[in-house]
Amino acid sequence: MYKTTTNLFLGCALLWATACSSPHAAKEELKPTDYVNPFIGASTSVGAAGVYHGLGKTFPGATTPYGMVQVSPNTIMGGDNSSGYSDEHKTIEGFAFTQMSGVGWFGDLGNFLVMPTTGKLHKVAGKENNDSIKGYRSAYNKATETAKAGYYSVELTDYGIKVESSATPHCGILRFTYPSDGQSRIQIDLARRVGGTSTAQYVKVIDDHTIQGWMKCPPEGGGWGNGEGNADYTVYYYAQFSKPLTDYGFWSADIPDHWVRKRDEVASIPYLTRISQSPVIKDKKELEGKHLGFFTEFPTEEGEIVEMKVGISFVDMEGAATNFEREIAVKDFEQVKREANELWDKELGRVRISGGTDDEKTIFYTALYHTMIDPRIYTDVDGRYVGGDGKIYMSDSTFTKRTIFSGWDVFRSQFPLQTIINPRLVSDELNSLITMADQSKREYYERWELLNAYSGCMLGNPALSVLADAYIKGIRTYDVEKAYQYAVNTSGRFGNDSLGYTPEPLSISHTLEYAYTDWCISQLAKALGKEDDFECFYEKGQAYHAVFDKEKGWFRPRMADGSWVTWPEDARTKEWYGCIEANAYQQGWFVPHDVPGMVELMGGKEKVIADLTDFFNNTPSDMLWNVYYNHANEPVHFVPFLFNRLGVPWYTQKWTRHTCEQAYANSVEGIVGNEDVGQMSAWYVLAASGIHPSCPGDTRMEITSPVFDQIEFRLDPDYYSGDTFTVIAHNNHRKNSYIQRALLNGKEYNRCYLDFSDIAAGGILELFMGDKPNEKWGVDREEDSTFSTKTNKEK
Repeated sequence: MYKTTTNLFLGCALLWATACSSPHAAKEELKPTDYVNPFIGASTSVGAAGVYHGLGKTFPGATTPYGMVQVSPNTIMGGDNSSGYSDEHKTIEGFAFTQMSGVGWFGDLGNFLVMPTTGKLHKVAGKENNDSIKGYRSAYNKATETAKAGYYSVELTDYGIKVESSATPHCGILRFTYPSDGQSRIQIDLARRVGGTSTAQYVKVIDDHTIQGWMKCPPEGGGWGNGEGNADYTVYYYAQFSKPLTDYGFWSADIPDHWVRKRDEVASIPYLTRISQSPVIKDKKELEGKHLGFFTEFPTEEGEIVEMKVGISFVDMEGAATNFEREIAVKDFEQVKREANELWDKELGRVRISGGTDDEKTIFYTALYHTMIDPRIYTDVDGRYVGGDGKIYMSDSTFTKRTIFSGWDVFRSQFPLQTIINPRLVSDELNSLITMADQSKREYYERWELLNAYSGCMLGNPALSVLADAYIKGIRTYDVEKAYQYAVNTSGRFGNDSLGYTPEPLSISHTLEYAYTDWCISQLAKALGKEDDFECFYEKGQAYHAVFDKEKGWFRPRMADGSWVTWPEDARTKEWYGCIEANAYQQGWFVPHDVPGMVELMGGKEKVIADLTDFFNNTPSDMLWNVYYNHANEPVHFVPFLFNRLGVPWYTQKWTRHTCEQAYANSVEGIVGNEDVGQMSAWYVLAASGIHPSCPGDTRMEITSPVFDQIEFRLDPDYYSGDTFTVIAHNNHRKNSYIQRALLNGKEYNRCYLDFSDIAAGGILELFMGDKPNEKWGVDREEDSTFSTKTNKEK
C-alpha cells in the first residue's frame, strides 16, 4: 500500500458497510490482503523508539507465507538493522532475496543484493549522507513506494528506474522499467550479508541468459550476533535475465587474509575503499573469490522492461535450479504477483473478522501476516534439506523442515496462536527441532535456531513450552518419546539443578524461566504416565521460591555462594538487575505455572492486585520502552492476563484493550518494539480476538475484550473435531470494552477463561459488552479461581 495514502480503504470500507450487516456477507466480501500494510513496523530507528532496541524491524518487500525467499529493499548495512531496511533512510542500496523479520542481535541473511543502475559502474553502495565514498545507492521517491502482500514497488530517482518485486516460496522476481540510456545495467553484490559479509562466493555464466553460483556465510563473516550466533550457511542461486548477457563482467576484491570481516569492519571506509578499487574482469565465464560482484550492461529505450528471476536454495546449486524450474521458469511477473497474493489470501483466511475500523482491520491482518513469515520453509521443492549435521537429507511426508525459531519470544503468543489456526506448522517446527537435535548428536533443544545454528541467543528452554503446549492440545505428530527425552536432556543441560536456582548473571530471569519450563516437562510427563518424572519436574518448577527475598518482598538475584546481590534503591525498576532486557518488577510476574504460590510469596491477593494496578497505571501512554508494563519486550506479555487469575477480570479487559489501542498502529511506527519473528503481532491477533493463554502448557485460555465484533477461527480437521470457533462481541466499540455476560454455544457462561478443548470442538463464544465493569461476571464460581482449595499440582 502507499504509505502516503490515508484513504486507501474507502472502496473496501463500502464493502464492509454491507458485509458487516451479515456474517455470511462478511465471509463473501472480505479479502484479507486488502488490509495488509507491510510498512507497519518497518523501522529500525533508535531515535523513534527512544531505546537501543529500535522499533519493529520488519521488512516491506515481497514474500509468500512462510516462504524461503523475501525480495526486499535494503537501505543500510552495518549497525543493528536486521531487516536491512528502515523507513527514515532516504536511499536504497539494492534488493536482497533473503531477509529476517523483526529481530535484534544485528541480524543475518540479506543475501544476493541486486541493483539496477545506469551510467558509470560503482562497485560499492556507498554510504547515505557520506560523500567520502561514492556508490551505486540511489535516492528514492517515497510517494511511489508501494507494498502489498506479495508485492513491492518503488522509483529510484537517481536513475529514473521503477523497481517491482514479487516472490514464490523458493524464488523471487524483479521487474525493472528503465529510462532511455545507452549504459543501463543490473549489478549484483554477491558478498552482501546483513550484519557482516559472505566470505567466499562463486559465479558462473551458464548461457546467454543465466548465471548460477553460491555464497558462503560462516561466523567469521559476522552475521547473526556478529558471529557469536554461529550461523554457518551457504546460499545457492540460479538467476535468469530476460535480456541477453552480451556485455557482462565481474569485480573481485583482494581482501587480505588478516582483515577482520564482521559487522563494523565491512561497513568501514577502508574496507569499502578496497572494494571500490576492485578490477573489472571481462574475459571469464566463471569466478571464485572473497568478495565478488557481477554485472550485465545493455542499452534501453524509454519505458523498456527487463525482468530477472532467481531461484534460491540452501542445499546446492542443483536445488536452486530445480526450485527455479518448478516454481517460476515459465511465469511472468504478473502471474507471480497474482499467485503470491492468492497464497496470502488463503493463509490469512484462517481468521475472519468483522467490525472495527479500517485501521484496526489493517493492524489485525498485517499482524496476522507478520506471524506467517516464520518459521519459514528450509526444504527445497524436491524435499531435500540441510540437516543439523550439515548433511543433506530427504524429507518424508511427515513434516516440512523449517527454520528461524525465536524461542524466547514466540512461545508466549506466536505458537499458541498457531496451535489454533495452523497445528501442522507447530508439528513441523517440533519435528525440525527434534531432528536437528538428533542429527547434530547434541540431543537437546536450541532456544534460538537459525539455519541449524545452536546460537545460544537469549535464555530459558522455550522449546519445552512449545512441546508441552502442543502435546496437551493434541498435536502429537512426531516421535513423542524422543521429544520427551530431549526435553529432559535440555533441562539437565540448562537449568536450576546444581543449586536449586541459577546464580548471577541474570539470576532472576534464568531461575524463573527454567522453573516454568521444568513445570512444562512435568505436565508432559504426567500426560505420558511418567509419575516419578512428574513429581521431580513439578518440584523443580518451584525453584522460583529460591530467588524471592521475603525481607524485600520481591525477587532478588543471588550469587553462587547463596548470598543476595546488593539491593539498590531502584532495585525493582533497574534494568538488567538480575534480568535480561527487563527489570525485576517486569520479570518478577513470570510465574505463570503457579500463580497462587507467587501471590502467597508477594503478600496475598489484595496486595498483588494493588501492585499490579500501579504497574499498569504508571505505564506511559505511548507504551514505548519503559520500566513498568513494557509491551515493547516479551517478559511482560502474560501480565495483563494475571488479573483474570486474580479474580478481577475487568482489569484484564481494560488493559488488553488499552494495549491493542496504544501499542499498535497502522503506521511505520506501529509496533512499539521489535516484531520478534511474529511474537508482537501474535499477541495482538489473540488479544484483539478476545482470547490469549496465560500459561502455555496449560489448556486454559483467558477471555478478554475483543477489538472486533466477530472473529472466526478456521480449524484443521486433521487435528480438531470442530470446523470453526467464533467469538462474537455484541454492542462492541471502544467505550464498551467491558464484558457484561457471556454465552458459550448458546448457554450462559460465567468463567473468564475457556479450555482449549472448547475451541478445538468448534463453537461460538458470545460476549455482551458494556461501558462499565461487571464485577460479578467471571468470578462467581469457586472453581474459577486459582485460589480455590485445589492446588496447581492437583488440577
